Amino acid sequence: MSERKQRADATRNREAVLAAADALFARSDSPRSVSMDEVAAAAGVGKGTLFRRFGDRTGLIQALYEARVQPLREAVESGPAPLGPSTPPLERVPALLDAMLRFKMDNRHLSMALEEAGSGSPYAAGHYTRWHGALEEMLEQIPATATTAGFTAHALLAATRADLVEHLLGEQQMTHQQVRQGLAGHTARILGDRGND
Repeated sequence: MSERKQRADATRNREAVLAAADALFARSDSPRSVSMDEVAAAAGVGKGTLFRRFGDRTGLIQALYEARVQPLREAVESGPAPLGPSTPPLERVPALLDAMLRFKMDNRHLSMALEEAGSGSPYAAGHYTRWHGALEEMLEQIPATATTAGFTAHALLAATRADLVEHLLGEQQMTHQQVRQGLAGHTARILGDRGND
């Protein structure tokens, strides 16, 4: 088998696994109930292939999350307003939090699976430290939050946690718009209700 064909097969298998995992998490009542055996069977690959490619269940979840969140990351790192780096922090912070919240509402089961994956602290996870660092940097440029930027970033990110989103949409029966409005109001108060001044 040629190297090109091996690479094409590996890419196809990876995409099949990610698609299968995505579908299984979306249909599952509990992210914990989705097993690697189920993912391998749904993707039509051997379990060994799954473990070689992703390492373990946590690695698979992280890979799926990264594939889904990549457009948001690119928008924050190099995109236009309101998420891109040229946007004033007072506009960019609420836009980032809203985008993260919408991502978690649109990917509820995947986000829950990611937050439940692994045995270490969720605050040490790469995806969390990335968003915390970006948010902290923005908050340092806003007078009302400059001296507490690190803590404030944690507090604001807590309002976008997948388990909270699941509770608000599921148990509390709030609409997406109500949750977004709640976060926007909370963020505005923390930023000092300074608008675009």
